[in-house]
Amino acid sequence: MIVITAPTGNIGRHLLPLLLESAPAHGEGLRVIVRDPARLSEAVRERVEVIIGSHGDAEVVDRAFEGADAVFWLVPPDASLTPDDAYCGFTRPAAKALAAHGVGHVVGVSALGRVSPLAHRAGLVTASLAMDDLIAGTGVAYRALANPSFFENILEEADSIRAKGVFTDAVDADRKAPLVAVADIAAVAARLLTDRSWTGSDSVPVLGPRDLSYNDLARIMTEQLGRPVRYERQPLGELHATLLGYGLNEAFVQGIVDMKRAKNEGLDAGVARTPDTASPTSFEQWCAQTLKPAVLS
Repeated sequence: MIVITAPTGNIGRHLLPLLLESAPAHGEGLRVIVRDPARLSEAVRERVEVIIGSHGDAEVVDRAFEGADAVFWLVPPDASLTPDDAYCGFTRPAAKALAAHGVGHVVGVSALGRVSPLAHRAGLVTASLAMDDLIAGTGVAYRALANPSFFENILEEADSIRAKGVFTDAVDADRKAPLVAVADIAAVAARLLTDRSWTGSDSVPVLGPRDLSYNDLARIMTEQLGRPVRYERQPLGELHATLLGYGLNEAFVQGIVDMKRAKNEGLDAGVARTPDTASPTSFEQWCAQTLKPAVLS
């Protein structure tokens, strides 16, 4: 039995179909934890066991992990909490349930940065790495998917790209770094969940096919969308003020700012791109398949 958390999220909606295709061939059932089962199609609900509720709830994960062999773990960050509460606090009930039910394998969504000297002051990334340690400390075999920033983050800028031809972030325009499509993360997770020959605790980097700067992204978007797109860097102080203006938890906002600062200083560097760590989807492909319909719709 494989348990999937956040099955309707950015990664989960790609992972669930992959497991529906592959898990039965391995003789395994699927169980999902979801707040609103209506967000799953009827066809999916007929093929999985549904546990309704939050996977941050002790009673919910206790029911969900009973008889489970493997778990896909993803924390939906809650900007009303501190980073520690949003990651480790949310995960503690699950860690207890993993140990109580003797779950053998866990694949978790985490971040690049563990090998970096910036890891201890990287805000949300630091909190995510602490979550990895919490899970690994239960004694399960654990693989943390060590991800850079997602292509999909740019979808938040679709309206600005459509209206003004501009997207923003707080990283230097020429800073090259790995970027990845969430579908590729899901593919790695599916492989690990169905072929559990691995043991111990480790990170699995998912780096995308090549490093790109924000100026590179602007050039590729211009080519793919057929209209000019440029990048504007937002000062960290302005980002901090903007996020506070949305009413987010001040410590969580500082966690975002610290993460952005660390990324700009090279947090995501230092992991070699190899055939095992390079995922296949290029930014050009992602733009054509995902961004272009969102911007031009």
